Formats: sequence, C-alpha cells, structure tokens
Amino acid sequence: MYDLAVLGAWLEFAVRWVHVITGIAWIGSSFYFVALDLGLRRDPPPPSGADGEEWQVHGGGFYHVQKYLVAPAAMPEHLTWFKWESYATWLSGFAMLVLVYYLGAEFYLVDANVLDIPVWQAVLISMASLAFGWVVYNTLCKVFVEADQTWLMVALFAVLVAMAWGYTQVFSGRAALLHLGAFTATIMSANVFFIIMPNQRIVVADLKAGRRPDPKYGKIAKQRSTHNNYLTLPVLFLMLSNHYPLAFASQYNWVIASLVFLMGVTIRHWFNTHHARKGNPHWTWGVTVILFLVIAWLSTLDGREGAAEAAEAPLAGTALRYAEAEGFDEVTDIVLGRCSMCHAAEPNWDGLHWPPKGVRLETPEDVARHAREIYLQAGVSHAMPPANLSYMEDDERAAIVAWFRAAGAGG
Repeated sequence: MYDLAVLGAWLEFAVRWVHVITGIAWIGSSFYFVALDLGLRRDPPPPSGADGEEWQVHGGGFYHVQKYLVAPAAMPEHLTWFKWESYATWLSGFAMLVLVYYLGAEFYLVDANVLDIPVWQAVLISMASLAFGWVVYNTLCKVFVEADQTWLMVALFAVLVAMAWGYTQVFSGRAALLHLGAFTATIMSANVFFIIMPNQRIVVADLKAGRRPDPKYGKIAKQRSTHNNYLTLPVLFLMLSNHYPLAFASQYNWVIASLVFLMGVTIRHWFNTHHARKGNPHWTWGVTVILFLVIAWLSTLDGREGAAEAAEAPLAGTALRYAEAEGFDEVTDIVLGRCSMCHAAEPNWDGLHWPPKGVRLETPEDVARHAREIYLQAGVSHAMPPANLSYMEDDERAAIVAWFRAAGAGG
C-alpha cells in the first residue's frame, strides 16, 4: 500500500510536471511573440495596412504573419487568446510552494539560525511578500510612465536586490532564492492578468462597438510584455537554484541572485537586438561570462560556520518525533555507515567537493532532519546510495522503512 509520504512525493511530482509543461508553453509563446514583433518588416508597408509582416517557415509549411499596431478594421471571427499558459504556470507554481515550502516549512522554509519564527508567521510573510511585489512594481510602472524606461528597469532592479537581501534575512537560503523567483514570477503573471488581458479586452470591445481603439492600451501591454521578456531567464535560474547548494547555501546568495538578473538582461539584449536586425552585440556574451564567473567565485567564499550551527541546533517538531521513534539508533548507524562518506561537510569520495544537494548526514540530528528524504531515497526506493556503491543491504532498507513508519508519518 502507498503511504502518505509516497503519495505526497508523487503529488509533488505531478504538480511539478504541470508547472514545467505550462511554463514551457508560456515562455515559448512569450519568446516567440517578442522575436516576431522585433523582426517584423515594415518597408515597404504591407498592402493590407498592417504595421508589419513576416514570412516564416516551420514544419514543412510557410506562414504569413501580420501585426496591426492598434487593431484590424473589423473583429476577426477566430481570435486566439494567450493567457492560460501564464495563469496555469503561476497556479501550479504556487501549489508547489504550498506542498514543499508551506507543508514542509520546518525543513525547507524556516531556518532558526536565520530567523527563529513560527511556521504560520513564515507562511504569512511568504504570501504577503508576493502581493507586495506586485503592488510595488505596478506603482513604479505608473510613476515612470512618462520617463525613460531604462530608469524604470533600474528602479525595478533595486527592488529585486532589496528583496533578495530581505528574503535571506527571513528564510533558509534555499527558500530565499526560490521565493525571489516566485516574487518575480508573480509580477510577470500579474502583468498578464491585471494589465495585458484587460487592455486587450478593451480593444476587442471597441472593435465590436465599431469604435477605433485607443493605441495607448497596446503600448502599455507591450511595455509589460517586454518586462516579462527580460525577467524570464532569472526566474528560471532561481527556480532551479534549489538543486544547487553553491547558489543558495552561500552567505552571498543574495548577491548571486542579484547578479543573475543582470545576466538575464545581457542574454535577452543580445537576442532581442539580433531579432530586431540591429546587429549582434557579442559584448553581451562576454559580460554574461564575467558575471557567471563572479557568481562562481562568490559561492566559494562562504565558510562552514552556518552549516555547523544548523547541525548543532536542537531538534524540535517533526524532527524530534523521528529521533524518538523506535529504530532511530539503528537507522542512524546505517546512514552514517552508508551515506556519510558523501553527505558530509568534507565528502570522503573522490570527485565530490561538497555534500550532494547540500544534505549532510553526519550526526543523529542530521538523520532526524532528513528523515523523509532518507525514507524515500533509500527506503522505499533504491535511488540512494547511487548504484548502491556503499552496498546498502535489503534488511537495512527495511529498517529505514520500519523506523520512518514507526514515527507515524508513513500513514
């Protein structure tokens, strides 16, 4: 029979799969339309009266695409709206936030060595910060509506740097970078929900009523779409960062996250300039490489004091229940004997320079804190040790399963 831990793991997998699928759909359509818009040919003007046109070939067929700056003369009979990709990506991402970071807050969200707060407070701060991000960003867009848009991007970058630092003062390093990604993704999806789609509906309503739509709505929507274009790559990095401790477990993680946004700008600037046929600014790749090397260097400056403090912190809550469950001493001996050569502050395995995914299993406290991962990776599955290099026996895996279920968490 499946137990709650296994079902929970598969639920996370299913939601993550949906998140990846919808994210691909959203990012793919966004990148395509930005490239299309930048590459439209306007000389000579299309005979249809459109603002620009483009011929493309794909999948054995030729496509003739035209863009109307404000709107066509009449409402098309068939009109495809691009919105559900954005909504589904945000909703599935928030579901992942709930499943992993809210329900597993004492392991992944709250770090007593950063800020010792109860789980409910951490969850409220998390949700409030996402709403705060949209309010601040939308206010900046209105303040800088008539200004050079470069200043708007500078102001937004300052907000992102401040949030990067702020998140690291409240949450664990892993949760901090993930939240910065969610913070930015919320701005992007809210752009679609609150600005781009309503503006498009106004244009459609004007067409149906026989009125000529005001071009300002299209300009505003394009502005927000451009912002989304430049924010996409940093969001992807931040969402993947939880797999790389060198990014999230460094004392300079907030600086690393801030530099990632600059890399997103340099990369997209090259593509956008290239698509607009305005040259190939190869200097952007040099700047991107330099930024990446700086990030790699910053990740090596962190000491081990924080990790040592976390290992010495007293057990509480669910972790304490695992430590008090029958079979804990036996499982601790198994894990320390089979796993700690890799999952250590200084791994004793050739080629490993840090514990995989930042997970340390050197003390009984470490074992209690990572009970669920041990159960899923080495108990009900044979994922760990990889290729069973340390020769974990079947009866040892059975002991792990029995201990975890004895704690009452297996269902």
